[in-house]
Amino acid sequence: MRPRPVVIVALGVLLALGVVAGLLVGARLGAVPVRQAPPEASVDVGFARAMQAHHDQAVQMATLVRKGTADPEIGSIALDIALTQQHQSGQMYAWLEQWGHPQRSAAPAMSWMKGHDHSSSSGASEQTGATGGRMPGMASRADLAALEAAGGTEAERLFLRLMIEHHEAGVQMAAYAADHAQEPAVRRLARSMTQAQQAEITVLQDLLEVRERRTTPQG
Repeated sequence: MRPRPVVIVALGVLLALGVVAGLLVGARLGAVPVRQAPPEASVDVGFARAMQAHHDQAVQMATLVRKGTADPEIGSIALDIALTQQHQSGQMYAWLEQWGHPQRSAAPAMSWMKGHDHSSSSGASEQTGATGGRMPGMASRADLAALEAAGGTEAERLFLRLMIEHHEAGVQMAAYAADHAQEPAVRRLARSMTQAQQAEITVLQDLLEVRERRTTPQG
């Protein structure tokens, strides 16, 4: 006996409803909750701004030393620093755009690192950040002028000293962001910076030690 048309229609409706219900349940299970952008006073926003300024100077110093010396070791690490930090600056610039925050702020540059001493570890690094406030590890205008005027081993030694201090401060900033930022992507980048710059500090110190020995009188 053939099924009645009414029964066939009813089964079709039930199947259709089942498909729709499945799609709705699947959509609910697969939906990714929309994350709110970090607020203006957050570690994420402050780190993205401050580290861009910090990176910009590292790129500037790397460019200057590549003009001042033909040493392949210095040229190689300077180029690596410049390319890496330019790329990271682009990431942080894009975050601020995505979050709807301006690239600059009138707030002190280091106010996002609450409870930290923002002064430089050396009197030579007296420059402040572009947004105001003490920016740790930044070379002074006099330091940059001296690096631009130097050549050969003198330029190499000055670059290495400045970049070691610059990296040491950068590690502190990145480590703080890795612990306190709310965005997973920010924490990941900050951790990556911390590890990479700690490794680079060791290389820079070794290169500086070799160049210091060249100028030390042998007794």
